Amino acid sequence: MKIEINNLDKSYGSKQVLNNINMEISEGMFGLLGPNGAGKTTLMRILTTLLHKTGGSVRIDGIDIDDKSKIRPIIGYLPQDFSMYSNMSVYESLDYLAILSGINDDRITRKKRIINLLERVNLERQLRTKVRALSGGMKRRLGISQALLHNPKVLIVDEPTAGLDPEERVRFRNMLTDFAEGRIVILSTHIVEDIEFTCENLAILKEGQMVYQGRVKELIEKVKGSVWTSDVDREEFNRVKRNYNIISTVSEGERVRLRIISAEKPFENAFAIQPSIEDAYMKLIREVN
Repeated sequence: MKIEINNLDKSYGSKQVLNNINMEISEGMFGLLGPNGAGKTTLMRILTTLLHKTGGSVRIDGIDIDDKSKIRPIIGYLPQDFSMYSNMSVYESLDYLAILSGINDDRITRKKRIINLLERVNLERQLRTKVRALSGGMKRRLGISQALLHNPKVLIVDEPTAGLDPEERVRFRNMLTDFAEGRIVILSTHIVEDIEFTCENLAILKEGQMVYQGRVKELIEKVKGSVWTSDVDREEFNRVKRNYNIISTVSEGERVRLRIISAEKPFENAFAIQPSIEDAYMKLIREVN
């Protein structure tokens, strides 16, 4: 089971949104990372057959992306702007979507399928709860349930943890990791932490172009020896920020703790530290034109 993307282009008139994208995705969790406007959602919508590509080729499990009747049954999709029928209960909404999706189980078998899914996403206690009464995290978990109704080979989720509190974000990441066993799960996000804790492989998009594809560990290795930290006063901070690539700052009273990207030691009281995926990502995004 794999997704093969070759020379993929997408344009809207003279505006090119995706430019010569090439990648191969195998079973497991795969991260798609990039700033807002990088083309991530466009790529996801092409993979789900909701958008037509302008050029290139895409094959999922050996099936051409243009063969919608064969592609759609093997794809599950949770879009960023996911919404459900707010006046229905959790069970009613899933039962209705199952019928619309052409799932031909009898009523009892369909009910068992839905309850099993709700148990997997920890929503079985909300079976009769109206969708409008669910929290943001619960609605996201309900979204995963509808994406998995037909047991797809590929699950695509677009910015699934945006707006969730830290505890719900961790719960959601763990759930996606569980679902990745035996299928492809593509996690599209601009939240670097979500990729760091779930994905072994990733691709990074910037302005419609792929600037990296490979293992997360190899991306981090690229900035080893180039990440520094220092504790400076605010007067020194103003000088440093004009001359160096600062990744992050933390205020500590009258002083500021810096995280800096530099090929060489930037100044005397800076110390080398172990890089993170966020360091590597920020360096790559800032350097690539």
